Amino acid sequence: MRRLALVLSLIVMAGPALAVRPDEMLPDPAEEARARALSQGLRCLVCRNESIDDSDADLAHDLRVLLRDRIKAGDTDQQAVDYIVARYGEFVLLKPTTSGGNLILWLAGPAALLAGAALAFAALRRRAGAPEAAGLSPEDQARLAALLKDQP
Repeated sequence: MRRLALVLSLIVMAGPALAVRPDEMLPDPAEEARARALSQGLRCLVCRNESIDDSDADLAHDLRVLLRDRIKAGDTDQQAVDYIVARYGEFVLLKPTTSGGNLILWLAGPAALLAGAALAFAALRRRAGAPEAAGLSPEDQARLAALLKDQP
């Protein structure tokens, strides 16, 4: 039973390593290492939050081949990634840039958190500064005592 569990866990862990097909690999180990490093930062457009290096989708295969073609053509790492981003948009990056329209998205969360904290602080200050409620007048206290006496 333990051996079966070990074999299954090894198969599951080896899954992402099997995503890159042998026919995709570059003959030069240095170029292949560059391609693997770059493909870890590119999103599979089918699987969403999975890199193209880990995905078995056909589109991920096409992106891996395209990336390797750009590397074989002599592109630098940045040029190869820029080519794919120009073709598929910034969504293909697992870590999007913090410029342009994305800057608004990056800052919206912290801004909302700060605005909520400011509103909570203002509400607590307003509540702390409110005058305390006045006590019951002697007539109201007598009336309350009479009502409580009549209760069973």
